[in-house]
Amino acid sequence: MSNLASARLGLEKRELRSGDEAILLEATLINLNWNEARFSERDVLSKPEFAHYATVVPERGDFGIVALDRTCWVGVVWIVFLPSEHPGYGFVKPQVGELSVCVQETARGAGLGRELMNDAISIARSRGQGGVSLSVEDGNPARNLYESLGFVDAGGDTLPGTMVLEL
Repeated sequence: MSNLASARLGLEKRELRSGDEAILLEATLINLNWNEARFSERDVLSKPEFAHYATVVPERGDFGIVALDRTCWVGVVWIVFLPSEHPGYGFVKPQVGELSVCVQETARGAGLGRELMNDAISIARSRGQGGVSLSVEDGNPARNLYESLGFVDAGGDTLPGTMVLEL
């Protein structure tokens, strides 16, 4: 794993593990409310289309990395493999993991999101995955980061805002 931004910020990175569901819940809520408060924690937990982002299931290939300071998480990236009968917003096909990334507002702009995404992409590549997808709403400035990493619009039958990176 690269460590430039995390080292500058004095962070430790580790793999996501059992017990990190609260991190994923908070990160999912931050991601959903990127431009204004639209959804609550209850929405994330009660709506299946959101809830599947608040957990990782290693048995289906899901994984993630969290960057921590001494007291709390600062950034997190995770990839989930959702089935076609319960697809995510960035779903392309079951064999393409869907990436989510979130960096706390206080740490944005330091390169941590890029570092975490590169870490996850490297892991996906080492596992022989053919690609990684994600979803980004129109107007979200994070799209610039995704494009700079090589993500392109998926097109086809995918939902608007679905982007894919071929590995």
